[in-house]
Amino acid sequence: MNLAHLFEYYLLLALGVLAAVLALLALIDAVRHPAANYLRENKRSKPFWMGMTAAATLVCVLSVLSGGGGGIFQLIGACIACVYLADVKPAVSGKGGYSY
Repeated sequence: MNLAHLFEYYLLLALGVLAAVLALLALIDAVRHPAANYLRENKRSKPFWMGMTAAATLVCVLSVLSGGGGGIFQLIGACIACVYLADVKPAVSGKGGYSY
């Protein structure tokens, strides 16, 4: 039984590190693009996405450093980072994305 708990701990730790890396990549990318690109593509504003990805990064990194499994806030942070990377990043970088 102890082996199962150890496996669960390391699995959740690895998923937490992955979520933190994704959130950090989203934050770095949000900083790189000019504010005009966000407004041109109707993707909220640059400060909005910088704030969301910064909060997601903070939550994910703190949950990894605390050694816990993360919980619901880490899941929300990972979702914010994934939404940015899947939808906003292609639009503001000029490499595709949806423009309604």
